[in-house]
Amino acid sequence: MWSLWFGLFTLLQPALVFTAPLRPAGLSRDGHLELAEVYLVKFYNHKPENGRRRRTAGLDPFQAKLREMQHFFGLEESGEVDPQTIRAMRRARCGLSDVERFGKTMRWTNKTLTYKISKFSSKMSSARVKTAFRQAWQLWAQAAPLKFRRKRRSDADIVISFNNKDHNDGSPFDGEGGILAHAFSPGPGIGGDVHFDDEETWTTNGSGYNLLPVAVHEFGHALGLSHSSDPGAIMFPAYNFGLHSVLQLSYQDVKDIKEMYGERSTSPDLLPPKTPDRCDPDLSFDAVTGMQQELVFFKDRFIWRVHPSFDEIRITLITSLWTEIPADIDAAYENTNKNSILVFKGSQYWEMLSSLKVKEGFPRNISDFGFPSSVKSIDAVLSFRETHLTDFFIGGECWRFNEDAGQMMEGFPKPIALEWPGIKSPVDAVVAHDGRVYFFIGPQQLEFTPPIRRVTQRLPANTWLRC
Repeated sequence: MWSLWFGLFTLLQPALVFTAPLRPAGLSRDGHLELAEVYLVKFYNHKPENGRRRRTAGLDPFQAKLREMQHFFGLEESGEVDPQTIRAMRRARCGLSDVERFGKTMRWTNKTLTYKISKFSSKMSSARVKTAFRQAWQLWAQAAPLKFRRKRRSDADIVISFNNKDHNDGSPFDGEGGILAHAFSPGPGIGGDVHFDDEETWTTNGSGYNLLPVAVHEFGHALGLSHSSDPGAIMFPAYNFGLHSVLQLSYQDVKDIKEMYGERSTSPDLLPPKTPDRCDPDLSFDAVTGMQQELVFFKDRFIWRVHPSFDEIRITLITSLWTEIPADIDAAYENTNKNSILVFKGSQYWEMLSSLKVKEGFPRNISDFGFPSSVKSIDAVLSFRETHLTDFFIGGECWRFNEDAGQMMEGFPKPIALEWPGIKSPVDAVVAHDGRVYFFIGPQQLEFTPPIRRVTQRLPANTWLRC
């Protein structure tokens, strides 16, 4: 047993690895600068100074706008066109500016609004489009004293259409990807109108962009709401929702629409979800994993990324990093041999490559690891770098998997209390770092020191988030 624990202690020492994903393929450094400048002009009111000469003479105005964008998206405010910033700029999004604020006066004065679909999608049935739009309006009607009625022929307050490229409103679409849709603030004429890019692959039950959340977002603009920097808000500018996401307005969305239109006489029983506060003393985690030199903390549909070289810790959505991963995961671990990360939810798991893309053929069933059919989900996972062993924590038991052999080790499962003295079950999350193992149970974490096989410290779970 001592040899195993000595091996575990050795493997838990920090390793020298790349500190960040490689630069996204397809563009040179100059190409990235051009992309960033175009993005900042369009969405952050950046005014370039003399093209290339400006870049060599001084980057201050450019860097200031870049930091503004990085702050808005919850990125490290480096003022540099780094891979994370380029990745954020390449995300599909709304076509409206992130710095334009409509103000409370930009709202409808009547509480019953009409809308008309003047041109349907060429890639989705009109029935599905109408259903998605009806559901989208209903979300806003549940939060504010507003009613929405569809008109078929006569004029309406809000006209909705699917369009290609230049469609005579001064804001041409860019084809597949990029800008998904845009809307106009309340007012006469084109005011309140909503346009969707017809070249996108719109869907409600397949691959492509989910029409419902995009519609909810754009309808928010049509009601007078601006973009929000809260990554949990429907009014966040980037596309955040896959088909697996449970769609609802966030606390911030509801607060903003109520400030504009007032309270409903009757409110829904369920309170809208708040974006987690990293310094909440009751904060717990769904999963924690290493990712190169970072630690990634999962909560609901959000993550915090903790890097030793970055002081600021910002919250972002799981989908901002891995677009195909569901919310409310059960467990995650880094497989350093394969340079991949595995995420578990229920009886399924996903494997993500270093490119941040899900490996082809996933999700798969956890029976791949040799679990019997009685195991329906996993509480937490801990992987050991040097011995290529992985511990799965399920209820009060620990299962040990040999990554090289691709099978469970004989004699397992064993009681967690036997393999990890002092650790109570169930375990929410677990991660190894700097020679120790950290078990997360509710709002508390237990520091376990392998060579002496005991818990050596108890701390709040969110200590890692510098609280």
